[in-house]
Amino acid sequence: MAERLLIVHGPNLNLLGTREPEIYGSATLEDINELCRRTAASYGLEADFVQSNHEGELIDAIQAAAGTAAGIVINPAAYTHTSAAIHDALKAVGLPVVEVHLSNVHAREPFRRHSYVSPAANAVIAGAGPAGYQYAVDHLAALLSL
Repeated sequence: MAERLLIVHGPNLNLLGTREPEIYGSATLEDINELCRRTAASYGLEADFVQSNHEGELIDAIQAAAGTAAGIVINPAAYTHTSAAIHDALKAVGLPVVEVHLSNVHAREPFRRHSYVSPAANAVIAGAGPAGYQYAVDHLAALLSL
């Protein structure tokens, strides 16, 4: 059985493709998931996906990954700036983590420049659009020595 990656999408990412395309682009969440699937498969990995607008559901998925995944790609979206609980869950599972943001959060509103998640991540990719997810999977594969 192939090793698995968990791809976590936070609140409002279900609206990609229609939500503020001038910031987030025209790719849909399914487009991003397919990019992650293809990239993971190129390393012999499988990808599982979760998207929720509810913090607790994201935390449950992260905790469940401890027994099923080799690493996590996470776009915590707005929870980036508010969730010590997601940070704690990522630290607790002890898996390699790459944090991804479609937009360059450092060039946006000041509140977006602080991440509770970044200290729990091995790497942070921001501003690369959907390709940031591909880079995140590439980086996890490198961390896993695949």
